[in-house]
Amino acid sequence: MTTAQSITLASRPTGSPVPENFALVDRVMPDPGAGEFLVRVIWLSLDPYMRGRMDDAKSYAEPVAIGGVMEGGAVGEVLVSNHAGFAVGDIVTAQFGWTTHAISDGEGVRKVNPDVAPISTALGALGMPGITAWVGLNEIAAAQAGETIVVSAATGAVGGMVGQLAKAKGMRVIGVAGGPEKCAFAEAELGYDICLDHRAMDAKELAAALKAAAPDGVDVYFENVGGKTLEAVLTRMNTGGRIALCGAISWYSGQGIAEAQPLPAVWRNILTRRLRVQGFIIFDHFHLMGQFQKEVGPLVGNGTIKVKESVTDGLENAPAAFIELLKGGNFGKQLVRVGDDP
Repeated sequence: MTTAQSITLASRPTGSPVPENFALVDRVMPDPGAGEFLVRVIWLSLDPYMRGRMDDAKSYAEPVAIGGVMEGGAVGEVLVSNHAGFAVGDIVTAQFGWTTHAISDGEGVRKVNPDVAPISTALGALGMPGITAWVGLNEIAAAQAGETIVVSAATGAVGGMVGQLAKAKGMRVIGVAGGPEKCAFAEAELGYDICLDHRAMDAKELAAALKAAAPDGVDVYFENVGGKTLEAVLTRMNTGGRIALCGAISWYSGQGIAEAQPLPAVWRNILTRRLRVQGFIIFDHFHLMGQFQKEVGPLVGNGTIKVKESVTDGLENAPAAFIELLKGGNFGKQLVRVGDDP
């Protein structure tokens, strides 16, 4: 028998999550049965989509139940195995949740090769954020060399990958991020041609800065944020431009919606500029994981693709790190180190 610690959903938030919405509980894990294995979690991923799982509202996935373990991707080590496909010592990744231990039957579990790159990258550059960036750029936006792209949340787990992949493709890459430190990193380390600090500007000033940065207009917008960044970019989109709608973190907790640009203004920009706007959920595209890993894995392993991680130690500190993530307090991929990394 193994005792696990888990973070559960204690109550549903109203607006921004608060610490009282979470609870740290001890659970006694049963021994794995036939065809199952026990995993010790090493790394936990924190991602903006988790905010939606806290609401009891219809979405593309079921919400976390009150008292249920918070959903989340993780990397772990197999401790005990009764499954022919997984051996003790294997490093694996799946939606194990906010917990120190999990039992799995292998469904949705992928092995991680520690020789390719640090295993934490299976939750970032070589995991869900990485393939989200790759699919959004290539499959959704059909980005081409010579075009201009704007990336919001430019140094985040997804945005940082989009910017680097777009630059490698031969695009002019403009980032939008919060704060001078993030913008400096985007330009110096990630290869952005320019990065604009949205915290230093209102929507009109941001639109003017975008006009100066992209005098010939914007062909592709990779949307992670919504809010004033979207308002500014819409005024600069070229006819026939494409918007890959990945997220809208500025509105996830209900803040800023009342001040948002009216729908008729947004709709008119889409119509008159003949824009193609496509929302996408990466779970629909996981069949491309092998192709993505083959193409991008070596670039991460040899350092061509830069990896930036924000690490919080201890499962008990995951709620505070998640709350800060939703405020833009992370720098790069937000991880929680749950256990020792072998």
